[in-house]
Amino acid sequence: MTIELYDANTVKEAVDLLKKHADRSAKVVAGGSDLVGGIMKDFVQGKGMPRPEVLIDLTTIKDLVGIKVAADNITIGAATTVSDVVDSKDILAKFPILQQSAASVASPLIRNFGTVGGNINQRPRCWFLRGEDFNCYKKGGDFCFAVTGDNRYHAIIGGELCYIVHPSDMATALLALNATAKISGAQGDRTVPFDQYFTGPREDVLRENQLKAGEIMTHVVVPNAAPGTKMGWTKLKDRQVYDFALISVAVAFTVENGTWKDGRVTLGGVAPVPYRALVVENALKGKDIKATIKAAAAQIRTVARPMSLNAFKVDLAQGLIERTILEALGS
Repeated sequence: MTIELYDANTVKEAVDLLKKHADRSAKVVAGGSDLVGGIMKDFVQGKGMPRPEVLIDLTTIKDLVGIKVAADNITIGAATTVSDVVDSKDILAKFPILQQSAASVASPLIRNFGTVGGNINQRPRCWFLRGEDFNCYKKGGDFCFAVTGDNRYHAIIGGELCYIVHPSDMATALLALNATAKISGAQGDRTVPFDQYFTGPREDVLRENQLKAGEIMTHVVVPNAAPGTKMGWTKLKDRQVYDFALISVAVAFTVENGTWKDGRVTLGGVAPVPYRALVVENALKGKDIKATIKAAAAQIRTVARPMSLNAFKVDLAQGLIERTILEALGS
């Protein structure tokens, strides 16, 4: 199968190329560690994952590369490498959990060419989805093999039809930071808050985000946190070498005399989308954190629906929420 590769010098050129090849399977690519090194290499394909016939390189678009600091936010180009986020003193100073989440992505080599947009928009890592012998819902089939198969690493919250977990570490931190995605397409530009950006299988089993055909994410905008905001990040992996999260927790919250004023608790590795634990936030709001944290973290059990082999993830989630918040409080 022949694959055509095009370089785009501007966002408009990239959008025009997507429009030109709308009748074919066209994809944008930056680092390519997932699309080229994963999906295409392993011949993963189906109705929900058509094998690309056209690739459009975004790394040649200068506007999509770099980190820009403004008075009230930081804007990160989608083609900026993960290593650039790790090395940014501005991001470390303003958003340490974003720096920490980026540093936990894969290996140094992959971080050197993997991009912010690629990490956020990568496809799920479910071994049934990635296995060529399983025509699952996510690929356009009519069954989720995790229901009766090995589901140790699958969703404990929000699964329906498909029980994948979202693989992006950075997306979990960005959701905690109330970030916004900038999107460009043939119909113009728009912005989507991370609270609304991700799409679960209950909404559309063939997609994971709000990008429409012919659209690309161009930037991520992270608003400045309120003065004195406490932040924390924890990622638990199955292996100490680079790996995806069994559970990850990102928190960003404000405190007054030990009392939770406002904030966010987000989890990775538990749901088909980066998950905002509103039940935990609500249990903490206006309460003394140290006195309430154990009962508040336990609220995650009220929304968890583990499968046959992954109930252990509920215990992990509760423990890591408690630990991450207390560590952030004391930092």
